[in-house]
Amino acid sequence: MDISLNGRAALITGGSEGLGKGMAIRFAASGADIAILARRPDALAAAKTEIEAAGGGRVVTLPCDLLDAAATKAAFAEAESALGKIDILVNNAGTSRAKKFETVTDAEWEEDLELKLMAAIRLCRAALPGMKERKWGRIINVLNIGAKAPRAGSAPTAVSRAAGLALTKVLAGDGAPHNVLV
Repeated sequence: MDISLNGRAALITGGSEGLGKGMAIRFAASGADIAILARRPDALAAAKTEIEAAGGGRVVTLPCDLLDAAATKAAFAEAESALGKIDILVNNAGTSRAKKFETVTDAEWEEDLELKLMAAIRLCRAALPGMKERKWGRIINVLNIGAKAPRAGSAPTAVSRAAGLALTKVLAGDGAPHNVLV
């Protein structure tokens, strides 16, 4: 199936590897301008080469630790400035750290929730007003099956993913009247 994203701009977190890079390549091949965020500049540089080879528009790479709220806000602003707008936001960053509940420390809970939930909240908060104003936007929050059917030993990831599912449902209702699909 051919999907045209000509004239669209996408920001993808965790875009230097795996699923995020795969989406960036596909979006670029469909004509979108791309901004990818990840922590490691070397991985971003390698991904940029692959994404540019797919064709499409501009590719912007932004080193960013999403655990840092100020850095996240600055990276979004830089991506928006470089691309002119953000039409598609993909919240993909995260790990699947799974442990028995009683072994998860407060620091591990905080880091997991910060990376998977709070970073997504911050980026959605930044992207949503422009999407609503333009009457077009797409927000993709990457989750896993643990969001709906957590298994034993899946803390903290299943809890943060479940929170991400709730966030997605809230945003879907808020965005729908403005043609912002979540």
